[in-house]
Amino acid sequence: MQLSDLIETTVVGLGYELVEFETSPRARLLRVLIDRPEAAQTVKSGINVEDCVAVSNQLSRVFMVENVDYDRLEVSSPGLDRPLVKPADYRRFAGQEVQLKLRVPLGNQRNFSGVLEGLREEGGVEMVCLRANETLHQFAFENIDRARLVPKL
Repeated sequence: MQLSDLIETTVVGLGYELVEFETSPRARLLRVLIDRPEAAQTVKSGINVEDCVAVSNQLSRVFMVENVDYDRLEVSSPGLDRPLVKPADYRRFAGQEVQLKLRVPLGNQRNFSGVLEGLREEGGVEMVCLRANETLHQFAFENIDRARLVPKL
């Protein structure tokens, strides 16, 4: 089983959502971002220290059993500027302000910000819809390099 699958299975099994998983070169540092699944969200719900400790302890045990070699494990919440990684994220956070960067520029522009209008399918291709300055932009999901929520403070 691949490391990413092992982590996702463990995190989901504990009742959380795996937002993102990163490794340093040679996988010495493992960074895991967790959140509550959309169905478990309430007005004030979020990830707290106890959640991170529970996931960290369980992953440490799983890594020991599976003989995963690493130096440091970091488990945390995705923060207010949560990355959007999966297609479901673009549906879940429709109506929120986001910043995104494209892999391939669109009209000499790679960076866009605006209100996320969700994800639509056109001709078998998932398209991310973003309203910026009264203009609706559509980007192929595969062309998005990075996307993050813009925190409201």
